[in-house]
Amino acid sequence: MNLPAQLDHPSFATAVGTIAGYLLILSVMTTLIFLVPYALFFLL
Repeated sequence: MNLPAQLDHPSFATAVGTIAGYLLILSVMTTLIFLVPYALFFLL
């Protein structure tokens, strides 16, 4: 697979930003949905 030599096109920055944003949202939602109730159950 031949990758382009320069990855400074705005579309690459958009793709990386989109993936990073989705991973951030997914990690926050996972924490809120699973870890917070788990912690509250064992702390109370």
